[in-house]
Amino acid sequence: MADLFNEKANDWDTKEVVLTLSTAVAATILKNIPLNERMQVMDFGAGTGLISSQVAPLVEKIVAVDTSESMLNQLASKAELQQKVEIACQNILTNNLAKKFDLIMSAMALHHVDDTNKLMLKFAEHLHPGGLIALADLDLEDGSFHAEGTEGIFHFGFDRHKLQCTLEDSGFVEINFVTAHTIQKEEKEYPVFLVVAKKKFS
Repeated sequence: MADLFNEKANDWDTKEVVLTLSTAVAATILKNIPLNERMQVMDFGAGTGLISSQVAPLVEKIVAVDTSESMLNQLASKAELQQKVEIACQNILTNNLAKKFDLIMSAMALHHVDDTNKLMLKFAEHLHPGGLIALADLDLEDGSFHAEGTEGIFHFGFDRHKLQCTLEDSGFVEINFVTAHTIQKEEKEYPVFLVVAKKKFS
């Protein structure tokens, strides 16, 4: 699989838009998820670990999952994450991890996955009963957020109602959407949601 972020990884953490968004999403996760020091967490589409770095001090372990080796290499180089975060460069749609989690979190990765229905089912497979998801991505937009021709973009954001239906079909309950951040870009506004839900116990 091509590493679409190979050229972006080195200076990813210096981008103001990325840092502001990551801070806002992490703060919204902390506000809406009851984290504890026993939690096993998957950070899906973890990138350079900007979300993991803010959650790691409050949980036991994070597995940072991404298909971009270059982004994960940046994460692995951060000394403060080396004891708390394990990296897994793989596609969980085709290759499951050999463990289950109490929480799966993700920021701006869903629109890079073609089959969202399958992804939500995979999230459910990787969670303990009663486990939580906290997923952030763009609300449905007109396709102007990314530059024309950007590789690896399968969705121009998501309709909240349709995504809720997908989550319900995948075995999630207590589904709640909040707006975590709004990105200002060329005089346009792009809201970013965080959806929190729980895997059914049976």
